[in-house]
Amino acid sequence: MNDEATAPGTLEPSEGWAVLHLFYRLHGAFDGEAVRAAEEEARKSGHQVVSVAMLGHKADVAFMALGPDLWALRRFQSALSGAGLELVSSYVSLTEVSEYAKGVPEEMKQARLFPHLPPEGKKAFCFYPMSKRRGDKHNWFSLPYEDRKALMYGHGAEGRKFAGRILQVVTGSTGLDDWEWGVTLFAVHPDDLKDCVYSMRFDEASSNYAEFGPFFTGMVGDLDEVLAQVAGQ
Repeated sequence: MNDEATAPGTLEPSEGWAVLHLFYRLHGAFDGEAVRAAEEEARKSGHQVVSVAMLGHKADVAFMALGPDLWALRRFQSALSGAGLELVSSYVSLTEVSEYAKGVPEEMKQARLFPHLPPEGKKAFCFYPMSKRRGDKHNWFSLPYEDRKALMYGHGAEGRKFAGRILQVVTGSTGLDDWEWGVTLFAVHPDDLKDCVYSMRFDEASSNYAEFGPFFTGMVGDLDEVLAQVAGQ
């Protein structure tokens, strides 16, 4: 059968990029060279791959892959599974410009839609999903738009206090995964992650209206560094 005839076309967002977080556990059949080949193929197809050595029991290694084509991300995921990695968690989202940030300069919009990752000098990593609360007392989606916008402006002001220490990548996942957003933080020091999340939880947009999922924490490195640390390969 002709491979070209059966290969899928591309599937791209109308705006921004697709983002795939993959969290894996190693087992005996792990093949480091196959992982390297998968990363190289993803990069050749115009996609970025961030590799992370994970801390704790949730996963051994993680990859944040992003770029224009969902099929290319699917091939990357399949190649990693074929390299002897057990997928234990994942998250699917898209880069976006928030409805509350439509008036930001074009340069900022482009940075949100097409980020260049990982940021230099920020090796501490965490990822968590989140949604806005729909409770009887606090329901984000029943607030008027102008009230939501004011709350998000205050939330953003709190986040900007960590400029230089933290790069935050917020990606949208409504209709794509179990939560509404994925939040990826890159930091200079691990306590920058803690300080940022702790501080922003006191902001009204978070304290009254935010629900948080599980946190995944690790260290960003190039692939050879990560594989050497987690698998000795």
